[in-house]
Amino acid sequence: MNQRGVAESTQWALLLPTLLLLVLGLVQTGVWLYSRTVAAQAAAAVADLRATGPSAADAARETGQRIAVAGGLEQVQISETIADGRVVITVTGRAPLFFDVGQSLITERAVLPLEAVTQP
Repeated sequence: MNQRGVAESTQWALLLPTLLLLVLGLVQTGVWLYSRTVAAQAAAAVADLRATGPSAADAARETGQRIAVAGGLEQVQISETIADGRVVITVTGRAPLFFDVGQSLITERAVLPLEAVTQP
């Protein structure tokens, strides 16, 4: 009886799941990194609009929400803090990962100084 075929099929039975896990892990890492980038861009956009003054607060939040949702984030929350002449925008959302090991929650911040409006 030839044992060579059995040994080769056993190798593939061990190797194939390992390769699939590696490929899926790389895809999931890419999705997670993309989600962080989307959250950072949403926070920067809100901070840019919000730094111009309080009149832009609603439009800024709506813009940030649209950017985050269009980028694939779920359960998006946008909060702002104004202190010491700076606006701090925090965007929190969940990345659409297919195997969540506790890394799906994404939080990014953007900090900008408030623009001083002067009258001529």
